[in-house]
Amino acid sequence: QMQLVESGGGLVQSGGSLRLSCAASGRIFSIGNMEWYRQAPGEQRDLVASITNSGYTNYADSVKGRFTISRDNVKATVYLQMNTLKPEDTGVYYCYAWSYAEGRPYWGQGTQVTVSS
Repeated sequence: QMQLVESGGGLVQSGGSLRLSCAASGRIFSIGNMEWYRQAPGEQRDLVASITNSGYTNYADSVKGRFTISRDNVKATVYLQMNTLKPEDTGVYYCYAWSYAEGRPYWGQGTQVTVSS
């Protein structure tokens, strides 16, 4: 089994920055894609950014140029640097990781990000 623990959420004013972290522990060998999702109140959970274990990244159009995803494979940690935050970035941010060893995904518990206007 693998566990994912997010940190770094909080309240920030519009235009500000936050850095989210998600640390994997337990059975962390053979981790594939690591991703960040966002779920606003009453909305579905949407993909924000993804990164493969070789470093290839992909972003939702709404965050391109403002957010940067990165990962440290030694620490089994994925990061999301969020700049120029907007009120519409508000939501619970969830970390996702694919385990090749177990052939299944894992999710973190989520961290709240609130951007005030």
